[in-house]
Amino acid sequence: MDRLLTVLSLDRISFHELSMRRRVLLSQLPLFVTTVVLVAGIWAVHEPLRDDLRVQLALAVTVALTALCVLVPWDRLPYGAFLVVPVLDFVPITLLREGTLSTVTGVGIMAAFPVVWLTGSGRLPRAAAPLGFLLTLAMVWVPLLVPHRPLSAQLLTAPLLIPVMLLGIGLTVQVLSNSMERQHAELEAKDAELRRLLGVTARRERLLNTVLDTVDVGVLAIDEHGHDVLMNRRQHRIHELSLPEGMRDGAEADLRLYVDAEGTPLPVDRRPALRAIRGESFSDVLVWAGQPPVQRVLSVSARVLRDEDGDTEGSVLSFNDVTELVAALQAKDDFLAGVSHELRTPLTSIRGYTELLAMDEQLPGPVRSGLEVIERNADQLLVLVEDLLRTAGPVLELQRVEADLVQVVQQSVAAAGLRAAEAEVDLFVDAPSRLVLPCDPVRLGQVLDNLLSNAIKYSPDGGPVTVRVAPAGTSVQVQVADCGMGMRPEDAEHVFGRFFRSSNARMSAIPGLGLGLAVVREIVERHGGSIRCDSAPGEGTVFTLALPAGGSGAEDAPAAAGGCAPRTGDHVPVGRPPYSTRTEPSSGRTTTLPR
Repeated sequence: MDRLLTVLSLDRISFHELSMRRRVLLSQLPLFVTTVVLVAGIWAVHEPLRDDLRVQLALAVTVALTALCVLVPWDRLPYGAFLVVPVLDFVPITLLREGTLSTVTGVGIMAAFPVVWLTGSGRLPRAAAPLGFLLTLAMVWVPLLVPHRPLSAQLLTAPLLIPVMLLGIGLTVQVLSNSMERQHAELEAKDAELRRLLGVTARRERLLNTVLDTVDVGVLAIDEHGHDVLMNRRQHRIHELSLPEGMRDGAEADLRLYVDAEGTPLPVDRRPALRAIRGESFSDVLVWAGQPPVQRVLSVSARVLRDEDGDTEGSVLSFNDVTELVAALQAKDDFLAGVSHELRTPLTSIRGYTELLAMDEQLPGPVRSGLEVIERNADQLLVLVEDLLRTAGPVLELQRVEADLVQVVQQSVAAAGLRAAEAEVDLFVDAPSRLVLPCDPVRLGQVLDNLLSNAIKYSPDGGPVTVRVAPAGTSVQVQVADCGMGMRPEDAEHVFGRFFRSSNARMSAIPGLGLGLAVVREIVERHGGSIRCDSAPGEGTVFTLALPAGGSGAEDAPAAAGGCAPRTGDHVPVGRPPYSTRTEPSSGRTTTLPR
């Protein structure tokens, strides 16, 4: 029915989108047109029927009802009031059928129009078809009662075909109409849900655009073909900055992008967007955009966007302006280079004069031992200066030789003795008599010096500091344990980061830059080993190094467990300097003793 009425509306608009008046008129129009055509045919072919009052009344009532469809403001009346029109349509159909019964057959079938209207309206989902049947039955039976002719079963059943047939039509239309109503309700519900989702999506899109325009990072989203999908305000400014003079817009190949501040052009195939189109994901790639004095340094990252099947459907790139950071790093490097030069000169002089003094064979033993400590610490200080420079440069280089790790440990303990005495810290060594492995003894000495220095520094109340050395399978384990202030476990996880200092260290105002342990980890890892930190507040700290043995000539000895308290009989406390070493016959282990 809706499709027929939509066709009658010339398919310009859906029937349900029309005004109520137009819908009522279109529903009445099929009966009106059919009645006008039928009456015109009767007047043209059946001249005796021209003066039949019933035919004339049928036409007049149909015209009147059609006029009511136009004149009555149906949208102001209760919805469903328009059903009075199809009910009244049975009056002209009855008159027209009775007036042409002997001449024109099948006029009663015109009752299908109001029946279809009633059942297709959806206002009477259960009663429409029975009501149409009763009205059709009245259409064929009422005229039989008017002349007061004698009624018979044959007379009453003869016209029942039309009501029964229209009942079937009405039921069919009613079922279809109810189904369409349900579908229409479902579609309206889905349409409402879709509108709600569209509203939510539009709101999220506005929120996303606002967030992207708020952040101080350029964001660019491209599809799999490299076409821009999204670009925030910050990225628009970066894009405009990179354009050649006089160009208002351009592709990435046109942008002024450079590899460095010297203006080396960035090859087209290495440009960020093209790499992202190829499906590459990368992070923190530095690119110089534009030209001085407005040139900016950008840290570019990209991530590939994939669909549910894993196919690439685009990429998202971020452009972070790190110009000030790069300038600060350059200033830091320049500062370090200057400081390094200023430090190397006096250190070289110290080193030279200690060598000259050490050439005097008449020097007493303690003086010569002190000169060796001075010389060694001058070397360590030179190494520290170089390491400070390397924090922003290449990785540390090792000079591997076959060296006795126990001797390296003893030298570091001896060098730390004076400072330990001043801090009232007792040093203990638990090690075999000899343990040879391929390593850089200077670098490992630097590691031990740093760990011992920290252990003494962070033991403000004194207490023991123990160094344990023992083979452990295919590796050699070195532990430096103290009973100092300790730190939180979460701080211990980050203690090897550059410039990191624990909260306890900061609160206690103990001086330091937080660089030493970063160098320690780098040296250990360059040896192919590992280092970990175990600590708890108030319980001390244990640093454990694991170095590859590499066929070391170590005497067998059990690995000592970590802890801050020395074990009686395993090692002897180191007293005040000067020091000497000896091997205990009973255990074969080397201990450091006061002389």
